Amino acid sequence: MIKIAMVEDDLELADVLTQYLKQYNIEVTNYEEPFLALSSLKMQKYDLLILDLTLPGMDGLDVCKEVVKNFDIPIIISSARSDITDKVTALQLGADDYLPKPYDPRELEVRIKTILRRFNHKVEEEKNDIKRVFELNCDKKEITKNSKFIKLTAAEYEVLSLMIKREGFVISREDIFDNSNLLNSDYENSGSLAVIINRIRQKIEDNPKEPKYLHTIRGMGYKFTNE
Repeated sequence: MIKIAMVEDDLELADVLTQYLKQYNIEVTNYEEPFLALSSLKMQKYDLLILDLTLPGMDGLDVCKEVVKNFDIPIIISSARSDITDKVTALQLGADDYLPKPYDPRELEVRIKTILRRFNHKVEEEKNDIKRVFELNCDKKEITKNSKFIKLTAAEYEVLSLMIKREGFVISREDIFDNSNLLNSDYENSGSLAVIINRIRQKIEDNPKEPKYLHTIRGMGYKFTNE
């Protein structure tokens, strides 16, 4: 599932695009307020941002500048503003594409997938240049630390594999249950996740009391570092 964040105050258009893209396995979360979108980008991992320019409270170009400065995510500008200056400025700021309204949703779907192919190739090249401590093999359901196999229970594997996939992002307790096989299992009760986290730390940390890789972010959830 491709996860898209969209900043669009035209709720009717947002709903049309959301429903259309859903059939192509693209999940859209729309934010009418740009400040809410910026806050969400700190909490959630999205594959791409669709950004309108005429927004309440903050101009879209300023939003674009903040996103480029603080997040590594491709951006498609979706705007009715026809001034060529806006288009040039947006692209100079770091936007990946500019789609003038009105447009056919089919064109948006194609542009999303084209940009993600290019962006994911770039990310993969960058990852290959960085030494990763932990490696995840989804086919074998195995995780290694510095090429050494880590013996994990099924619950520990579910949590740690999700952490590795969302490296660098804060994951809430709810996100962990929603995105793993722990949902509706015996583990879904108060305190059980903390027990699993502690067991994982015993297996991956040099000093579990001072974790280097699996961090607790008070009041928010957990964040994993893989370097």
